[in-house]
Amino acid sequence: MTNSYRILVASYSNNVYSLLFDPSTPSLTRTSSIEAGFHPSWITHYPGDTSLVFASLEQANGKIIVLKYDNEANGAIVAESSSGGDDPCSLLATKDQLLIANYSSGHVSVLPISPEPPYILKQTPTTITLTGSGPNKDRQRSAHPHQVYLNAEYDEVLVPDLGGDRVYRFKQNAEGSWMAQSHITYEPGEGPRHVAFHNGTLYTLLELISTVASHRLPPQPAEPSFLHTVATMSQPPPSPTDMLAAEILLPHPNATFPIPYIYVSNRNDPSHDGDIISIFSTEAKLIAEVRSGLKHLRGMAFGGPDDKWLIAGGVHGGGIKIFERVNEGKGLVEIAGNTETESPTGFLWL
Repeated sequence: MTNSYRILVASYSNNVYSLLFDPSTPSLTRTSSIEAGFHPSWITHYPGDTSLVFASLEQANGKIIVLKYDNEANGAIVAESSSGGDDPCSLLATKDQLLIANYSSGHVSVLPISPEPPYILKQTPTTITLTGSGPNKDRQRSAHPHQVYLNAEYDEVLVPDLGGDRVYRFKQNAEGSWMAQSHITYEPGEGPRHVAFHNGTLYTLLELISTVASHRLPPQPAEPSFLHTVATMSQPPPSPTDMLAAEILLPHPNATFPIPYIYVSNRNDPSHDGDIISIFSTEAKLIAEVRSGLKHLRGMAFGGPDDKWLIAGGVHGGGIKIFERVNEGKGLVEIAGNTETESPTGFLWL
């Protein structure tokens, strides 16, 4: 009997949705939703416990809510607190802390958490203020942390700052406090958004120019070295502000897919066939481009055995789709979809 998979969906609506994916049909069905508040755009689970989920409400005076799910993916809000800034857009949960990227206010915040009630142990997080700006007057007037990414190999957290054209490298000191010990500098106006790390190389998605930059990244205190950049699509738009790159994923190699590939989403393509998902080798060679049928393709996530499937959503149209990796990961084939959710922005496989 083929297993079914439950998936949570973050959104730019007021809801976090639950989906059931049955690969034997294949089908993708909405099973429930919970009203979480304004723009619960990012979700992540407690390490080792997918029933305990943290969501960020992307608003001024941002909030963090905690959701508890049963085996049928029916959820309830069990705790909430301040995010420590404005427009929290990315979360990272460790066994005792929740790290938060507050985009608009330029704060990285830290909340003490627990897998047991009351889940959030302090209502006011500790905040770290980033500073910096860039030449893009519409997007870079101040620091804009866009992701908190665990680089487990080096026991550090990477924070791309779209406003200041940097990726910060945070480490914990002896007291357990997080500090930015160094950073990687990018060209003015490039706008680092998200990162992926593999085999000593850091891949940075530069939103404002729709490129991926590669750096050799040794453990600190050694300095990174620039390798190369590549456009996120074969035919970039005349103006990079028209079509903006959004997500970069690099699933770990496994028995089914032993060769790693990089998957990048692009937004706002004028084509009737929707936005492009680009597939690259780790040497930054473009392998394939897949038309998704989605409009404003923002979030994607791999799941299932050996990360066999990719779920992606269009904020402005096309709904949510499941793609299966084919040709050893060098291609994607759509196998299921659902149009019942509003403005999907991110996903969590349970």
